[in-house]
Amino acid sequence: MTKAGSWLLPDGVEDLLPQEAGRLESLRRRLLDLYAGWGYRLIITPLVEYLDSLLLSASGQHTSAAAGDDLDLHTFKITDQLSGRLLGVRADITPQAARIDAHSLGCDGPVRLCYAGSVLHTRPRGLLASRIPIRVGAELFGHAGPACDIELVCLMHATLQAAAIDEVTIVLGHVGVLRRLVAATGLPQQAEAELFEAVQRKAYDDIEEIMAGKALGPLLRDLARLSGGPEVLATARRLLREAPAALNREIKKALAEAAEKLAVVEAVAAGVKQRLPALRLGFDLCELRGYRYHSGVVFAAYTPAHGSAVAAGGRYDRIGEAFGRARPASGFDCDLKTLAALSTEHPPPGRAILAPDDPEPALQQRIEELRAAGEVVISDLGDRDFDDRDLGRQRQAELGCDRRLVKQRRQWVLMPCPEA
Repeated sequence: MTKAGSWLLPDGVEDLLPQEAGRLESLRRRLLDLYAGWGYRLIITPLVEYLDSLLLSASGQHTSAAAGDDLDLHTFKITDQLSGRLLGVRADITPQAARIDAHSLGCDGPVRLCYAGSVLHTRPRGLLASRIPIRVGAELFGHAGPACDIELVCLMHATLQAAAIDEVTIVLGHVGVLRRLVAATGLPQQAEAELFEAVQRKAYDDIEEIMAGKALGPLLRDLARLSGGPEVLATARRLLREAPAALNREIKKALAEAAEKLAVVEAVAAGVKQRLPALRLGFDLCELRGYRYHSGVVFAAYTPAHGSAVAAGGRYDRIGEAFGRARPASGFDCDLKTLAALSTEHPPPGRAILAPDDPEPALQQRIEELRAAGEVVISDLGDRDFDDRDLGRQRQAELGCDRRLVKQRRQWVLMPCPEA
């Protein structure tokens, strides 16, 4: 690389300049305080771990090794110079939280954990997405009932409120409904993967082609088209009830279990609406975002200002099994950079005080008093006269100062900075 291009960064990697970094840090603190108020305890996980540990929990999911393969694809690998083993730079913090719950804490009851930290992806997960998002999220381990998911949906909504994101709609689904029905059809593994991929794309012609001649083909086709308001749940229940009765025992069992999973979504929706009556809820029973990772209810938040989910999560039971302790679990996370970019809250202009670079004890005492009171005081380190008005205006703008310390009658007093 030439000197002229030495400042360039890799695609999807960016600096955060002071103003943006300040906004993100302020939001990060606000969200972690929010989670603490709900009883979620902060964890700070390592940036690198042994690769097999990072991928073990994902590949241990009941769906197959596909989840591990997806995480493997997004994980940077390096060789540990001490042990010679492969290390992975974390691409997701949830498996690390699961390891902590299963291996380090050892609690029998519910455990609430939260985190905020950078992850690294080998490739962006979306158009114009950063490869170094700052993930902030909350995880609840040890509770299998709908109350756990209700709490997390409400906390996710509170997260977006704290970030001042408007017009939020939360969409609920359950990856188990489609997964259980597909399993009953006996599709080969490759065809099953193609079907899930077609459902994610809402490619209805491809779905019909894959399911042609299959007993549950018409039902899966109709379910894939279902998304919208509360009417989706009633329609889905009717479709399950009206599925042909002359089916084999395995398909009848699958229909009954799908109906049970639908009831879980209904229970979560009712609980959320009871707590947040004004919240707009949507439903998509074929929402397969993260289907390799999740095992039950899934939820995602959308806003018209963004083309994809701004926060997402769901249930991922038994993720800790790979670490020797299977526990029910649910959680969500979001990208702090995305939240800050979508926030309608505009921070006030900088309020700082410019002080002369003078060792006088009275001035230094005054500076300490102001900083102790929460003020930002910046010492002017210029090599020209502090009272130069043109220079003062320039430094005022650069440093965001709106006041300055001036000596009047042996006292250091605050005065407005000269207007630019």
